[in-house]
Amino acid sequence: QVQLVESGGGLVQPGGSLRLSCAASGRTFSTYVMGWFRQAPGKEREFVATINRSGSTTYYTDSVKGRFTISRDNAKNTMYLQMNSLKPEDTAVYFCAAVSGAAVRVAARQYDYWGQGTQVTVSS
Repeated sequence: QVQLVESGGGLVQPGGSLRLSCAASGRTFSTYVMGWFRQAPGKEREFVATINRSGSTTYYTDSVKGRFTISRDNAKNTMYLQMNSLKPEDTAVYFCAAVSGAAVRVAARQYDYWGQGTQVTVSS
């Protein structure tokens, strides 16, 4: 089992940057595929990015490609989401998620563990 805690959210102007972190408990972080999801008010939770256990494979939703970068540091039990060129439509609560396995996942139902979320607001 793993516990996840997100941090790094906040208020930023359009075009700005934020880096989200997801800290995981336990010693088995490197055995989990990790993902970032987001949920805007009145909308369903949507996939943002995923990364495999070693960090060698990543996958992004089209709307964030070229702007967001997912990464992980297994020695620190932490995953990151670097968000650049932020847009108002990126405003949402961002969640990190984990699942045991090898293949990256894009569906929320495929993840077993979730953090509590961190608010990202992009506004002038």
